[in-house]
Amino acid sequence: TPYQISAPLVMKLINQPRPPRVSILMFQREFALRLIARPGDSLYCRLSANVQMWANVTHIMKVGKNNFRPPPQVESSVVRMEIKNPRPQVEFNEWDGLLRIVFVRKNRTLSAGFKSSTVIEILEKNYKTFLAMNNQTSPANDESMLAIVKEKIETVLKETGLSDKRAGKCDQTDFLKLLYAFHQVGIHFS
Repeated sequence: TPYQISAPLVMKLINQPRPPRVSILMFQREFALRLIARPGDSLYCRLSANVQMWANVTHIMKVGKNNFRPPPQVESSVVRMEIKNPRPQVEFNEWDGLLRIVFVRKNRTLSAGFKSSTVIEILEKNYKTFLAMNNQTSPANDESMLAIVKEKIETVLKETGLSDKRAGKCDQTDFLKLLYAFHQVGIHFS
């Protein structure tokens, strides 16, 4: 595959309604290592957490740059992606929305990531949509709504015990717990 489209290609593969059961792909080595990185690894990132939620990825082999003519600047690796069956009962856009927020800076605490005014504004807008879709009334002014959303975020982070954890150290269970807790209070990410 052309290496510049690696991430969009992988996301497209795992997000298909009927994805291929198994894909054998060659990527730039660092990208391949990101796909298989575990929580706590230096290469663990949003891509790792996303792909590992929907597929089992294994490293098959390294491919040296001298195997190509002309030799590229980077080393390559072949990986095997097997889509999980049955698929997790999580909406992809919700999952990815949460990961986008927590992995903005993977070494910051989760509570620090949710204090960004941009993040709060997005979640406030989503909360208003949630209220409207469920025929619930919202406070008259935006300042009250902002305070409500901030309070809900703080409560969820405290109750899940993930407030002081860092995204780079969280696993699938932690993210699912967080997503479920946010959904219970009406906060959505897509």
